[in-house]
Amino acid sequence: MTPKTQLTGAAAPATDGAAPAAIGIDRVHGTIQRIAANVEQVLVGKPEVVRIALVTMLAEGHLLVEDVPGVGKTSLAKALARSIDCTVSRIQFTPDLLPSDITGVSIYNRQTEGFEFRPGPVFANIVVGDEINRASPKTQSSLLECMEEQQVTVDGDTYALSSPFMVIATQNPVEMEGTYALPEAQRDRFTARVSIGYPDAKAELAMVDEHSGNDPLSQLRPVADGAEVQELLHVVSQVHTSTDIRRYAIALVTATRDLAELRLGASPRSTLQLLRAARAQAALAGRDFVVPDDLQAVAVPVLAHRLVLTSEARAARRSATDLVRQLLERIPVPRGDTHDERG
Repeated sequence: MTPKTQLTGAAAPATDGAAPAAIGIDRVHGTIQRIAANVEQVLVGKPEVVRIALVTMLAEGHLLVEDVPGVGKTSLAKALARSIDCTVSRIQFTPDLLPSDITGVSIYNRQTEGFEFRPGPVFANIVVGDEINRASPKTQSSLLECMEEQQVTVDGDTYALSSPFMVIATQNPVEMEGTYALPEAQRDRFTARVSIGYPDAKAELAMVDEHSGNDPLSQLRPVADGAEVQELLHVVSQVHTSTDIRRYAIALVTATRDLAELRLGASPRSTLQLLRAARAQAALAGRDFVVPDDLQAVAVPVLAHRLVLTSEARAARRSATDLVRQLLERIPVPRGDTHDERG
């Protein structure tokens, strides 16, 4: 396997001077607009969902798509994957799926009298995990190392995964038959969670008209490739976050740990993911620095799925989404110059 350091280093663009950074931000904006338009050919009337998916990709994170069957969860994942000309694999999670079916397995070769590793479907740039919560917790946990460390360990040997690497997992609501709730550690690995919801009447009519004669997913063509995505990720990672913005993110995350309605607040990993998503949101807006609006635009999808409500809060029909929104209204917003301190 190719070492991870070689994969990430090969596509990194030069960063000397201020001009390349400005050009890079413009390129991020243009490329993402093309990808968004491509995906929206399949997922009609859901620009906000597409935005969160693209923010997650630019943040080098993983996306959890949660909703009832038939609203386009898998279509979103496939459309995003097909819009980028890189390796894609799809895993259908079922109760009998084994961890080795995902990561790969070592097989004995009689000719060489040794074991050979056969990579599993996780060895791709974009991995689409369909109905992830239909598999057993043991199988679900096989993705933990992949998502956090971008590597797989099998029989004591470690194999680096390709870069860029993104898991787009779909899941049905836990109350549905044949599902297993994702453990907190698994949910915490997902940068963001998004629910698609039912389309409005106008969007559903447009979908019926466009999808009745042919499948737009089969006609989708890539508008970017893996090397270009690597360059975009590098540009986004250089987006500036001031001290005030970082303190604002920490204040939001820390506040979740003090809420009486929560049994488990957001982890320190949440702070890192929140800032990465805010950088991606700023790049989408054509800026090379983060403002409070960027952080607020991604706070709910990044934080809500990590929070565990108490039984009393669930009985009172409180939701993690509402709690995050209340914190956004309560925590003071920094008013200083958010793009100062550049060195």
